[in-house]
Amino acid sequence: MKHDYVEIPDGYRLHYVREGQGIPVLLLHGWPGFWYDWCKVIPLLSKEADVIVPDFRGFGLSDKPKIEPVAGYSPAILARDIIGILDHLGVDEVIVAAHDIGATIAQTLAKTYPSRIKSLVLFNPPYPGIGARRFDPDVQPQFWYQHLHNLDLFEQLFANEPSAARKYVRHFYEHWSGEKGSIEENDLQSILDRYAEPGALLSSIMYYRARAADKAKQASGSSPSSPIIQETSVVWGEADPVMKVEWSDRLGEFFENFTLKRLSGIGHFVPLESPKEAAAAILSHLPKN
Repeated sequence: MKHDYVEIPDGYRLHYVREGQGIPVLLLHGWPGFWYDWCKVIPLLSKEADVIVPDFRGFGLSDKPKIEPVAGYSPAILARDIIGILDHLGVDEVIVAAHDIGATIAQTLAKTYPSRIKSLVLFNPPYPGIGARRFDPDVQPQFWYQHLHNLDLFEQLFANEPSAARKYVRHFYEHWSGEKGSIEENDLQSILDRYAEPGALLSSIMYYRARAADKAKQASGSSPSSPIIQETSVVWGEADPVMKVEWSDRLGEFFENFTLKRLSGIGHFVPLESPKEAAAAILSHLPKN
């Protein structure tokens, strides 16, 4: 796979992987992850598509600027970074596939830069229709980490403790996956190695700090003035304990043209747990010969 960097107007370098030729397909990672979320999907797409897989700022091999989260890590800014990568590569329009926080950025791209986004494939997506249900008592045992990410205590615990960072990140892969062993140990080790690097875990949570104020605004779950118009495929792992499949019930209010497929036994990390299903959903958006 080809690894490269783009320097965006803010002066930061963003890392991306690119493989294959054909219709451009952009893959956006989640947390705790980076481009490697898609390591098993990329080979399944690259024979038919030009696959572009960036690391968001603060993640993976991209720069990790030490600036106020609201000023540097909001969905709008991360979406602008992605447009900067596409501009650098001379790519006008892309199919976007995304999961976890990447799915939030994908929705921001679709609404802010509609002419650049051909269609969406979203895996277990956070979306406004979830609303206040994210605060329900029965799901809070899964969402505790978002509260911790906004405390100074997080830095005291994990800023300079590689072994603690490894244990912390491993927890989510073990507890949010559908079936034990569905994520191979060598893949998990590659992810843990990256997050054990100095400052890597701390920089990855800047997105959560930037989003903290927005979460309160979204709690009502009110319908948007204009739903996303791009064709959207939603694939949802039924065994995801943090993004519950039952929350897919309001997709029709926020996506004008969508389909929903549920995956039995699959948890939060669909691209790693079920790469063939993930790739098939993405390939279905390519033009038929």
